[in-house]
Amino acid sequence: MGSISVSREGLAKGRRWVVKIGSALLTDNGRGVNGAAISGWVEQIAELRQRGIEVVLVSSGAVAAGMDRLGWSRRPESIHQLQAAAAVGQSHLVQVYEQAFGRFDIRSAQILLDHDDLSNRTRYLNARSTLRTLLSLGAIPIVNENDTVVTDEIRFGDNDTLAALVANLVGADALLILTDADGLFSEDPCDNPDAELISEASALDPKLLEVAGDSRSGLGRGGMITKVRAAQLAARSGACTLIAGGARERVITRVWRGEPLGTLLLPEADPLAARKRWLAGQLQVRGSLILDDGAELALRDGGKSLLSVGVRAVDGRFRRGDLVSCRNGAGREIARGLVNYDSSESARILGQSSERFIDLLGYRDDDELIHRDNLILL
Repeated sequence: MGSISVSREGLAKGRRWVVKIGSALLTDNGRGVNGAAISGWVEQIAELRQRGIEVVLVSSGAVAAGMDRLGWSRRPESIHQLQAAAAVGQSHLVQVYEQAFGRFDIRSAQILLDHDDLSNRTRYLNARSTLRTLLSLGAIPIVNENDTVVTDEIRFGDNDTLAALVANLVGADALLILTDADGLFSEDPCDNPDAELISEASALDPKLLEVAGDSRSGLGRGGMITKVRAAQLAARSGACTLIAGGARERVITRVWRGEPLGTLLLPEADPLAARKRWLAGQLQVRGSLILDDGAELALRDGGKSLLSVGVRAVDGRFRRGDLVSCRNGAGREIARGLVNYDSSESARILGQSSERFIDLLGYRDDDELIHRDNLILL
């Protein structure tokens, strides 16, 4: 791991950033949308754009903004009230962003996501294509969780996690999390004024979770723990994460210049290998494929894709694009991957060559049951 100055200066070399801004900052601790602060962050994002850096903005604040406009002083617990607040607040928040970016002739685009959008392979690819197309057109995607329709079963839990998943989605080099704290400290600075700021660490250091505190604002769902976990997710896709105080003057520009602000959490793996680990760890396994010895050998030693001819049995129900487990004859899991055919189709083509797919299925989309680019060995 390099020195702090070299690591921080490396941020400027990144060509794609995800910037996440928390609820407390956006709503001035619940006193309404802070238009002046938003204008300042937008101006700095415009500067990044002028330097050739693509930016995706992950913005919290819809629920908090809606609470203010509805005259609510406390965050409701009812999911329907939260959805109503999000609906009221989101339109206002996007309007503020639209006007702010318009001053710099930058187009903005609203993107609302839920967990299904990123766990379903087809929707994941669609979301990625849309975001990358917007970036290629010079627009700034403004991403938020789809709080208006989201339920507990499919919510991300907090926008820190959403920001990390978006960083993976677009292949970002850096994730900048702006919050109401100056970074991660060795102890809670509210309890110990002598607590020291952790300037740089490995994102995968397990000790970080021990020192991360909880949110005290009551406006958002996240705290410092969620930011550390988000950094771990981002690290698995090869991105570094910087947690910094969003209220500091021109914080985005200063971070880009390499100033020692906040806490820099670094990845420990190259992006491609890390992306596969993220894929394996984040998606729910839907079923299993039992492989013969030849298929196991081809995956382990040959770096090959999984072909249906090497599959002996199919277990569970899954759809095209789901994550499935690959097991050998002894039942031991040897790999995971995104399957190209659903469970009923896989059962019909197991043990068969791809030349027979049209006869057996009536169509043939992919020759591989799991392509090697979408497969990770365990």
